[in-house]
Amino acid sequence: MRPENHLLLWSALLCLPAAATASNVHRCEDASGKITFTTLGCPDGHSTRLQRAFNAPPGTRIDVLPPANTAQTARGKPADQTPVVVGTRDDGCGNRLSAEQRRAAIINQRTPPGMTQRDVESLLGRPDKVTNRNGELHYVYNQKKGRSNKVTFDENGCVKGKR
Repeated sequence: MRPENHLLLWSALLCLPAAATASNVHRCEDASGKITFTTLGCPDGHSTRLQRAFNAPPGTRIDVLPPANTAQTARGKPADQTPVVVGTRDDGCGNRLSAEQRRAAIINQRTPPGMTQRDVESLLGRPDKVTNRNGELHYVYNQKKGRSNKVTFDENGCVKGKR
């Protein structure tokens, strides 16, 4: 084989991968609306539509959505307005404890007024004894050496303060 033929063969082989990245795909739809994609062709009785498939090489970035207009929002208002908080967290105890106070109480193993039953059970676990008197719920936790810890809740399920 002559050197010119080798050069022609190599140049043809180098061009093959570029042409192999895209192919035609048949979109087949039957009478019930089921859609099937195939490269072999559609069976009889299916509607056929030819689609060109592009398989992007790895690392290619394809934007699915158009870039957003950062100057204005969807309603045409300027985007530099501050957000408005519509709702706040309601723990059922009048939000007497902030998130920081609640975290500090849990870290320090304390049950301040305003803690919920869920917070107390998360902190101390299930109570050893539960009593209910005059609309007040009492959790009793037995500790070492015969001591006990008592937590009193009001009718809303919030820790009551000492009187």
